[in-house]
Amino acid sequence: MFVLQSSKSKPLIEAAMAARELRQELISSNIANIDTPFYKARDINFESELIAKADEIYNKSGKKTLELAKTDEKHINKVEFPQTGISKIFLRDGHTARNDANSVDLDVETTELSKNYTMLSAIDNAYKREGTIFKSVIEASGKI
Repeated sequence: MFVLQSSKSKPLIEAAMAARELRQELISSNIANIDTPFYKARDINFESELIAKADEIYNKSGKKTLELAKTDEKHINKVEFPQTGISKIFLRDGHTARNDANSVDLDVETTELSKNYTMLSAIDNAYKREGTIFKSVIEASGKI
């Protein structure tokens, strides 16, 4: 059976768009709760998940860790860091909390919102461009 695949990068583009849309919703929620007492600004880290997805798509799954030799029982065991393939919603810190303990800064949120929108637009344009190229190839092959 012949399966037609437009591009290897299509699942990566779709995952990036979904993550950017989720980030857009989180930032919008932060802005909506700017006057809510004790509300903490939230954000999401999804870049590591996209890198892992890209490695999977392009077969770059080579082991990139350095194994440590433990030649003495007094050596400290290696530290396992959190898994990188999982997106995590976290509370954005480093911003001064107001008297009501709300940490939403409108300037930061609007800047992050516009940066995220720009990235989402760029990904959407790449997705549309890929579809246009694929469509033109199909149309050209039909004229032969």
